Amino acid sequence: MIQFERFTLSNGLKVLVHEDAHTAHAVVNVLYNVGARDEDPDKTGFAHLFEHLMFGGSRHIPNYDEEVQRAGGENNAFTSNDITDYYIKLPAANIETALWLESDRMLELNFNEKSLDVQRKVVCEEFKEHYLNKPYGDVWQIIREMAYRVHPYRWMTIGKELSHIEQARLEDVKAFFYRHYRPNQAILVIAGGVRTQEVQPLVEKWFGDIPAGEPYHRQLPREPIQQQKRMQTVYRDVPADALYMAFPMCGRTDPAYYATELLAQMLGDGESSRLHQQLVKQKQYFSHIHAYVLESADPGLLAIEGKLLPGIAAEQAEEAIWKIIEEIQVNGIPEQELQKAKNRLESLFAFEENSLMARAINLAYFEWLGNAAWINEEMQRFEKVNSDAVQQIATTVLQQQRANVLYYLSRALHKSPTGTSAEISVAARS
Repeated sequence: MIQFERFTLSNGLKVLVHEDAHTAHAVVNVLYNVGARDEDPDKTGFAHLFEHLMFGGSRHIPNYDEEVQRAGGENNAFTSNDITDYYIKLPAANIETALWLESDRMLELNFNEKSLDVQRKVVCEEFKEHYLNKPYGDVWQIIREMAYRVHPYRWMTIGKELSHIEQARLEDVKAFFYRHYRPNQAILVIAGGVRTQEVQPLVEKWFGDIPAGEPYHRQLPREPIQQQKRMQTVYRDVPADALYMAFPMCGRTDPAYYATELLAQMLGDGESSRLHQQLVKQKQYFSHIHAYVLESADPGLLAIEGKLLPGIAAEQAEEAIWKIIEEIQVNGIPEQELQKAKNRLESLFAFEENSLMARAINLAYFEWLGNAAWINEEMQRFEKVNSDAVQQIATTVLQQQRANVLYYLSRALHKSPTGTSAEISVAARS
């Protein structure tokens, strides 16, 4: 059970304090309610760009990292399609340094052309290195564009096009900051060797006078229900063929999420999973294969992906996966197999609870989902799932007409359809 106390400042900043007397460290975590889904379709990649800009100096602090290091801390951040999260871990005695740093960049960044130019180049290099030039780097760009036609989940957090970041202007960046990085758009979690009665006045001191922003009402287009199987085949300079399948599923707070997560676990999480046992060990179609869910606030995806062994056609491998899916849809799953998946999740939760950092990040995340107290109910919700519920999810989610299938083939192992070095060959049925 993770204990915490909660209070809210007059500017709307939600604050959670998790006391842990067993550690001399503390974590200060700030979650902002902004992700790639909040971007203009013609100006994507801004939430991720801010992950970099926020370390480029603020109104009174020119060098964020230097101050963190002086306080004996370490820091980082991550961006998803839903949220952006910044965290510092440092000695609890230096907690006020972290509050000073986080409050100053929430107050105002040091906006200038030089800082923007530096971070713009860094992000563009990251785009090229990890998504354009890295083997299999564009997989999720392709899958997202297949699975989503109107919802902003159709682009990655790095952005839809490199040009969007290259052309980012200072006035656009400022507007994005003052719309999304305000106290009423944030959740602050302070965890570790601290006491709430000591922390609360410090939070008031550093964050209390930061003006609230205009209320942000998210109005995103709802993705239509997919009615037909979508397929693509691409050729790339990669060492092995790969197969990807993605199926639309529910959002993170939907009660069906728990059965869907357990289904993915049994299908393809670990060497004892059905996909691994039948397609890696027995048939030897794949060198490895796994399944997982994207835990997004709006309806996400259940994904299956694997690298094919030489001589195995993508069509042959896909057919084998469908047979395993059909087996679950028709015969269901034994309770013993379901319990094993639950046990694995329980061990993951227990492991995470040992980490102060994970507790702080998870408290912020669950508060953002709706209530931080849900963190203590997660395992109970998984325990309530029975095999009938998992079979029902397998039947409704893993349908042919809802599948997005990508054959990602090695150019060296195949001749492109034109006999040339064609960049992409698309065989789409949409």
